[in-house]
Amino acid sequence: MQTYVFDGTFDGLLTAVFAYFERKPGPLRLISTATYQPCLLGTEWLVQTETAKAARVWAGLQKRLTADWPLKYYAAFLSESEDAFDHLFQLAIYLFQQETGACMNFGNPHVLFIDQVYHKVHREKHRMEAFIRFRHTKDGIYYALVRPDFNVLPLIAQHFKDRYAVQQWLIYDEKRRYGLFYDLDTVAEISLEFEPDAAGNASTAAVWDADEALYSTLWKDYFKNANIPARNNPKLHLRHVPRRYWRYLTEKNSF
Repeated sequence: MQTYVFDGTFDGLLTAVFAYFERKPGPLRLISTATYQPCLLGTEWLVQTETAKAARVWAGLQKRLTADWPLKYYAAFLSESEDAFDHLFQLAIYLFQQETGACMNFGNPHVLFIDQVYHKVHREKHRMEAFIRFRHTKDGIYYALVRPDFNVLPLIAQHFKDRYAVQQWLIYDEKRRYGLFYDLDTVAEISLEFEPDAAGNASTAAVWDADEALYSTLWKDYFKNANIPARNNPKLHLRHVPRRYWRYLTEKNSF
């Protein structure tokens, strides 16, 4: 079987779809350069990402997808799963060979897989929107550090831009080493060279606004007083607020 190797970008995946119809190689699989290893059996072809070709494929796909499916397709890509990459590739080929609306055929394994992955990514998106806690820095920027299971920052940008429109903020993904910065006008992706410190210990205490500790105390007091001990349900709490998110929640940590 032939293998297409792409650079791991969304444009790269779409370019691979274009190349498939251009080359018509027969059955193959798609894999990213991040996990690719040369194989003695079969042949490999390196996909050269071309934005113009990617744009043509994306425009064509959107004409064949129902209203909610372009978001599903992109969100599944943000799962960063090699299986999802291949299913997205195979799904695009399938959709171009079928009538419009074939994305609703859940009997197709690629349609079903991408729908399931989308729901996982969508759940992580909602958790980030609920669990992100900002801290105020001395230079007036509200800063939040996150480590989501999936690359959901592109999906939450509009939510935080709308909700916090009158303050500068930075949400940084420590796993993927990039962040979203809002400058009161637009949201831009940025990269930082320093090593983020989620705990906010003494070595980074000089970064925070003088009132940040007070706000943290007030927030924790609110949660403490709003709590009803007789109605505590640890299992239910962990189901809705998994322990891996606690390190970023002000009410769960101290400075």
